[in-house]
Amino acid sequence: MDSLQHWFKRTALLLLTIVLCYGLCPPVWSTPLLPEVAVLPTGNAVKDGSSILRFSLPIDEPYIRDIQNALEGTTPQIRGKRWPEIRKGIGKAMKILDKHRSDILAAIPDDRQADAAVWLDEIAQGLGELQAVVDTKDIDQFNALRKPIAEQIGGVEAAMVTKFPFAIPTEYQDLPQLKGRATIEIKTNKGDMTIEVDGYSAPITAGNFVDLVQRKFYDGLKFTRAEESYVVQTGDPDGPDAGFIDPQTGEYRAIPLEILVKGDSEPLYGITMEDAGLYLKEPVLTFSSYGTVAMARPGDDPNGGSSQFFFLLFEPELTPAGSNLLDGRYAVFGYVIAGQEVLGTITPGDVIESARVLRGAENLV
Repeated sequence: MDSLQHWFKRTALLLLTIVLCYGLCPPVWSTPLLPEVAVLPTGNAVKDGSSILRFSLPIDEPYIRDIQNALEGTTPQIRGKRWPEIRKGIGKAMKILDKHRSDILAAIPDDRQADAAVWLDEIAQGLGELQAVVDTKDIDQFNALRKPIAEQIGGVEAAMVTKFPFAIPTEYQDLPQLKGRATIEIKTNKGDMTIEVDGYSAPITAGNFVDLVQRKFYDGLKFTRAEESYVVQTGDPDGPDAGFIDPQTGEYRAIPLEILVKGDSEPLYGITMEDAGLYLKEPVLTFSSYGTVAMARPGDDPNGGSSQFFFLLFEPELTPAGSNLLDGRYAVFGYVIAGQEVLGTITPGDVIESARVLRGAENLV
């Protein structure tokens, strides 16, 4: 009975997403949503935005990734209170770090190794403390200890990135580009949020957004749409224009649809993954986290986005990455990493009081 109810809930949410997608930016579908041979992906979707951002860093050092996977792989296990498996996962992370500490440090530039060495020592200590908590079976304490360890792992991984991983196509060189990450604070009349935007995966989309924040374009703009368990949308300026008008050219700044597909070395531009025939692929930045930040666009123009963006509100557990109607059709460029609770309180007419770059402004080109 439980599995049947789960199936009905999943089907209802998928149908609701179809209906609501038409209201966001009516898509034009000339082919089926998925081919008949498509199947739902196996495994547990990563639902934490900060975790998705860590996994999306352009690095290939295997041992730090193995440590991260072992640690963050405890998320579904902690829900099921599978403590023996949790102990095994933490123990695996500890063994990898102990055996391959020097290999991890070797992948970090010399000028960053001293800081990284301290982080690795703290990670080792934290994993030991986490293992001790497993014996108490205290879920709250386990989660509280795990978060800073995951953040330290992310710091080590970020220190491994020494250059931007690909070249921006020539036809988009005149658009703002974010060659790295940036942290944005958005103050609203309902509370404050912090967004981490990812230029490694979506440099043009993120660069356009950070540029508009720097111009104070969003200050004073209203939220134009707020649908419970779906989206909150903003970025539409007053007047007849639906996006940003560049004061230097007097023209609407449009940016291309930009999606980095898992396994690819650079983003796909100007076409949805569906139209590109990539039915069974997943984007690097998925709609699998409450507070996902993505560009809105006209439904008939994948390259018509400008300033309007939206936050995802629905719980994605029943619509996993690669099997919902948003992945591969809209460009994700970041996640709310603090203040997610504010999103559920926003209604149409609420206002962005200010938006500013806290960190990463130097990455805007």
